[in-house]
Amino acid sequence: MKITLLGTGGPRPDPARQGSSLVVHLGEERLLFDCGRGAVTQLVRAGVPLAQVNPVFITHHHYDHISDLGDVILSTWLQGRPGALRVYGPAGTAEIVSALIDRVYAKDIRFRAEGEPAVGGWKPVEVRETGAGLVCEGGGWKVYAEFVEHGQGLGIPDFDWTTLGYRLEAEGKTLAISGDTVPCAGLSRLARGADALVLCCYLAQAEVKDAHTERLTRYLFPSSEQAGKIAASAGVKKLVLTHFREKPERLMRDIEEDVRRDFDGEVILGRDLLEIEV
Repeated sequence: MKITLLGTGGPRPDPARQGSSLVVHLGEERLLFDCGRGAVTQLVRAGVPLAQVNPVFITHHHYDHISDLGDVILSTWLQGRPGALRVYGPAGTAEIVSALIDRVYAKDIRFRAEGEPAVGGWKPVEVRETGAGLVCEGGGWKVYAEFVEHGQGLGIPDFDWTTLGYRLEAEGKTLAISGDTVPCAGLSRLARGADALVLCCYLAQAEVKDAHTERLTRYLFPSSEQAGKIAASAGVKKLVLTHFREKPERLMRDIEEDVRRDFDGEVILGRDLLEIEV
């Protein structure tokens, strides 16, 4: 099993890092997890045939994780996707996909489907909103989901907000993908004994120095200090960190040093288009 980190940044534009996204290579299949800013262009740069991208798994609906969803839907179709694109995600995913297809890009789709015969007829999108448990399976692989904690403790009233992490089992290996989350029971279940854990790590511990950054690490993302403890507790073999806020190189070095205080497995600081064998 091989993964390519397509985007390793956060919501703020970073010239060195695109939005959250990674692709898993399984034989001729390409499984896409999140599709933040620049995901489609990064797929092309990574040499991934867009027609092979299917299914798509969404962790949550922050724009830095779904801003390229419309591009994924349209570009995989235009590049020859043979059938329906399957999209899995938390509650609210169907509404977002419907808005993209039926409103935002409705005229574009009709224009190409009816006015450009070489494109061929419209290929539909099938959405399944999911929770914890088995999400789907293919030829020799299974994807499970868990509910994780990302902003649920902020106290926003009357706000329906669901976030997921995923666990992929294939080729005798296990890959855990945290999505955005702080330490929680769902993350522990996802990561337990995984060969590799792809974990968000927005801040080095040295950046946590005021009420705002403390709030981020309490409710939204683990700091580098927390990341090492998460990996050690779960017993993962390889820790891949991603979703970084733009920072100088010295703070990136601090992140690795912080993690290694608690975790003695392999540590990889993610960068865009990095390929990793699980």
